[in-house]
Amino acid sequence: MALLVVAGGTLWWFRAPLGAWVRSMAVQVKTVVGIKPEPDPKTYASLVSELERWRLELAARHKRAKTPAERTAAEHDARVVLEQTLPAMMRCWLGTPWDFNGTAARPGGGKIACGYFVSTVLMDAGFRVDRYQLAQQPSGNIMRSFLEKDDCILSVGKPYDGFAADMQKAEPGIWLLGLDTHVAFLVVADNGFRMIHSSGSSPWCVVDEDKGHAGALQRSNWRMTGNLTADPKVIRRWLKAEKITVHGT
Repeated sequence: MALLVVAGGTLWWFRAPLGAWVRSMAVQVKTVVGIKPEPDPKTYASLVSELERWRLELAARHKRAKTPAERTAAEHDARVVLEQTLPAMMRCWLGTPWDFNGTAARPGGGKIACGYFVSTVLMDAGFRVDRYQLAQQPSGNIMRSFLEKDDCILSVGKPYDGFAADMQKAEPGIWLLGLDTHVAFLVVADNGFRMIHSSGSSPWCVVDEDKGHAGALQRSNWRMTGNLTADPKVIRRWLKAEKITVHGT
């Protein structure tokens, strides 16, 4: 809520994203109590449409800004919109079956591999990227398509407790996560983090896991992380709909 206070006169921008976040929490609770959630393509389509409308309006505001402060304010509001809406979009996929070759284009519309889950959500969120090219890259290349090398934090062989403690203190945002043979989102908030991904282990579907249940993250020896929404360059590329070249292609 502090971010919304800072946004000041643009509070109206965030009413719908906050509503989407509240609706998504119902899905998260179902996961916690062991009730398998159902994919929600209808809400997903609405979020995609609304997010594009917000992107266009924020882009216009960014373009007509007359001072650096006005541009920074528009970028700040764009970050808030993305950080509120992206997790709701991800959670619309919960329960969608995993498959190593899965390329589903919408929640519940078939099976989805981990790379395709990440690339499809990002493409549908308004990042101009080829989801097929992106999904077929190693996780490190997926991350480097959006973030500079220095903005990607690599840890190898670090005990999970230490890694989790670092993430508990990390800057809130939507993080990309690369593992030995996997790619995922980390949604980092002031109260901790959650891993949202298409899981190639039980229950073999898109899941939303807290730090104690994120088995793939715990088992991996190689972990690369980067805060997507904290990077002003990423925010500007989203606002301007700049084409993103897939690293490694």
